[in-house]
Amino acid sequence: MPTTRLILASASPARRNLLRQVGIEASVLPSAVDEDALIADLRSRFGDLAPEDLVMGLARAKAEDVASGRDALVLGCDSMLELDGEVHGKPADAAEATDRWRRMRGKAGTLHTGHWLIDDRDDGSGGLVGATASTRVHFADLTDAEIAAYVATGEPLRVAGAFTVDGLGGAFVTGIEGDHHNVVGLSLPLLRDLLAELGIAWYDLAPQGTSASRG
Repeated sequence: MPTTRLILASASPARRNLLRQVGIEASVLPSAVDEDALIADLRSRFGDLAPEDLVMGLARAKAEDVASGRDALVLGCDSMLELDGEVHGKPADAAEATDRWRRMRGKAGTLHTGHWLIDDRDDGSGGLVGATASTRVHFADLTDAEIAAYVATGEPLRVAGAFTVDGLGGAFVTGIEGDHHNVVGLSLPLLRDLLAELGIAWYDLAPQGTSASRG
């Protein structure tokens, strides 16, 4: 049985489901961070940040907002898509999602996910570590009708980059270079590395014996 509790400072059901698939039952406690205000603050203080640094700054703020005497590990994550030199989070509305997909179709972008892990256990080290995972994603050349139908489902409005690989948008992703878990919103290999930096074994969170089979 796992001996360490993990709190996910994110409301993303995809991240929670991904952890469940590898046997980690994380508690969910979304942060109250105002992302737009934080991005504006980070840019005013540090200038035009690289996408990798921007998502890690957001992930750190989310984890720190939640961590305070939780007697658990606290993980903050944030994802953005870099396309043609610009970074994109969740679309504001259907019109923006439609425009985004018209720019994305037939192209490739890089999905960056910042991770920040805090050891907030009562008997823990109090340590904190962070890193960003980046994955190249290739998109199908959708027709206008396909874009309209996909946007009408509402899914693109709920996710960074206006697409999923593990949901309705999976048929529109033609290739992935790098960690496919990261495209869901959380890099499992990177999480394992961050745990190791804090001196915590992977199986302190995920019980051994978890397995799956292909038919």
